[in-house]
Amino acid sequence: MNDTAEKSRDGAPAVTGERADLLALLAKARHFLRFTVRDLTDDQARQRTTTSELCLGGLIKHVTSVERGWADFIVEGPSAMPDFSAMTEEDFKRRAEDFLLLPDETLEGVLAAYAETARRTDELVAALPDLDAAQPLPKAPWFQPDASWSARMVLMHIAGETFQHAGHADIIRESLDGAKSMG
Repeated sequence: MNDTAEKSRDGAPAVTGERADLLALLAKARHFLRFTVRDLTDDQARQRTTTSELCLGGLIKHVTSVERGWADFIVEGPSAMPDFSAMTEEDFKRRAEDFLLLPDETLEGVLAAYAETARRTDELVAALPDLDAAQPLPKAPWFQPDASWSARMVLMHIAGETFQHAGHADIIRESLDGAKSMG
């Protein structure tokens, strides 16, 4: 089946079928995450409202970093990601900053970076020659040794991670000011 047989309004191939479904899933997950930070100030986006270190701005940063890394993985393979099994305590401390909106960062800035990452991923989904193309997973204690993931599996993982963190963000936002994403 050809997922890009039709033409879009701008003359580029339209994305249909499975690719359109993947793009819709990613768009929905991203919407729920972005919706949790509506009308917030930078200070509110930095605020921790639970015993966790998580804040809303940091979750946006983290999901941006994760999506960017996995999109690079689809194209470049495991070399695009760190060897998690060789990371030091200092490496993990630096990675923990992904979960914080640092004083020199703004919510507007992290949302812009997220939008750019999403645009790039969406273009990749439309342009990939084969969603079955697989890469070996990077070394990490949470991956089965010598396992591979297809581009399709990576995209579903990005969506799953985004939905999971949108749920975290919803709890943080409700704890912050009572606003809810649904209900």
